[in-house]
Amino acid sequence: MSTYGITANIGSHELSNGRLVDLAHVEKTYRSSAGVFRALQSIDLSVNKGEFVSIIGKSGSGKSTLINMITGIDRPTSGEVWVDHTAVHRLSEEQMALWRGRSVGIVFQFFQLLPMLTAAENVMLPMDYHASYPRVERPERAMHLLEQLGTQHLAHKLPGELSGGQQQSVAIARALANSPPLIAADEPTGNLDSQMADHVLTLFESLVDDGKTILMVTHDQDLSTRALRTVVLADGQIADEIRRS
Repeated sequence: MSTYGITANIGSHELSNGRLVDLAHVEKTYRSSAGVFRALQSIDLSVNKGEFVSIIGKSGSGKSTLINMITGIDRPTSGEVWVDHTAVHRLSEEQMALWRGRSVGIVFQFFQLLPMLTAAENVMLPMDYHASYPRVERPERAMHLLEQLGTQHLAHKLPGELSGGQQQSVAIARALANSPPLIAADEPTGNLDSQMADHVLTLFESLVDDGKTILMVTHDQDLSTRALRTVVLADGQIADEIRRS
């Protein structure tokens, strides 16, 4: 039985050993007064534990929609989304919040740090929300994560006092707070200069070396080559996959 109240093997699709993410025939359709827009069309995608996968494509190709399906930010019109043996597409809103907090760390392009909280307090926030660590241990864990990212000296500064690269490092520390198996990053380097973008990618590579799974949406083809595999989207479909040794 899953922690989230859903038995992992219910349904027509199951994760096999080694897989962390499995999408089966995923479609996403938006309807408006202008008509019907198919953002994703029959997506089949599997990601193994410990993989670093980049997702690239032109604007409007479905990159962010795809990452939103995997993180439960949005739901498929049809198809199945399995992450860490949980049928994400079947979760209620309450179950989704609990699952996301423990299974997925999300890194956004615009950081989304709370401006009234210090860097350390931002990192502790997921731990406070999910009570994943005893209260007395949370400050020490936050400092440990900030130290891993080279930003422990900024622990007591507000986001407005930090550079873009420093804010993104804090955001990555926050994404790691509950030690989720999957890190999903949507254009994490989009607001950074080339030096800081390289720093973020180096951090991701070290996380993969430590056993984390990284899914990264990017428009930068050069950065995408740092991943072990690149999925190319076009018009809501997987147009190509590039694997690297």
